Amino acid sequence: MDGDSSSTLAGGISPPAHAQGCVLGLDVGGTGMKGAVLDHGMRPLETLRRPTPRADGPLAVVDAIADTLLTLNAMASERALPVHHAGVVVPGIVDDDLRQAVWSANIGWRDLPLATLLEKRTGLRVALGHDVRAGGLAEHALGAARGARNVLFVAIGTGIAAALVCDGKPISSGGYAGELGHVVVESGGRPCACGSAGCLETVASATAVAAAYTARAGRTVTGAADVAALAVQGDPVARAVWQQAADGLADALATAATLLAPETIVLGGGLAEAGELLLAPLRAGLEERLTFQRRPSLVRAELGDWAGCLGAGLVGWRAAGHNPTSQLTGVPAP
Repeated sequence: MDGDSSSTLAGGISPPAHAQGCVLGLDVGGTGMKGAVLDHGMRPLETLRRPTPRADGPLAVVDAIADTLLTLNAMASERALPVHHAGVVVPGIVDDDLRQAVWSANIGWRDLPLATLLEKRTGLRVALGHDVRAGGLAEHALGAARGARNVLFVAIGTGIAAALVCDGKPISSGGYAGELGHVVVESGGRPCACGSAGCLETVASATAVAAAYTARAGRTVTGAADVAALAVQGDPVARAVWQQAADGLADALATAATLLAPETIVLGGGLAEAGELLLAPLRAGLEERLTFQRRPSLVRAELGDWAGCLGAGLVGWRAAGHNPTSQLTGVPAP
């Protein structure tokens, strides 16, 4: 919950006025985990990265998360810092209020009381959140969308998802809000893993961009970054694939702009690393598609792949009754 540093922590313990101690932030992805010990100003005092053992099954992932939290807790203990809360963010459908991982295609969870399980395993108080919503929370509080009240944060990677901040408040809707990747942008298009067809993810995700280039050019690329580099070099197939992805994104973002009227759209994830190669055609596409709607500023995320971990820290601090106000001065090294 939001509050100041004089609020009462879960469990009835009140933190000091200056919120001494720390929280643990852990961002669990399909391939890797990023964790940090964060002070009350959101400064990362310790960080770590570990692989996510997804191939070993969903219970193995729970074990790995618990072990990683215990490692972070030990790091905090070495600094003589009390841990007020741990914030853990995961992919899929996450119900923050029920503290459940409702569903994850990447990891295989369904209706898992993850926060409760982790509390039993670690003895820590755990607040659960969604990885992209946490990234949006961090960009809104500490990054590219500071000062805006209406924000759309879009993470474009293996999949595509969004986080919504409307009138200063994050929108969850039981964990189902923000599934921008499953807006249909190509009627009768390619099948999507969600069971529909022509979803934005089938056109503009990093996976889709790489697959489209490979199919059209007959030349295998390792990822969307290769396609971006080829587009810069003037490869006509790469340029066509890149433009198709930009067009799909512009269609989806125009719909979002019409419904939500964000002041700022923040683009993160792997595809956004291309910078103006993506932002320029997207700005042009939105200009073509929008008429009366508020025209959002379109910016690149500032916090990189640590946004989710920092957002997890914010989730932890807010669950502990403290709302960090310090502006982040830097992010951990890759």
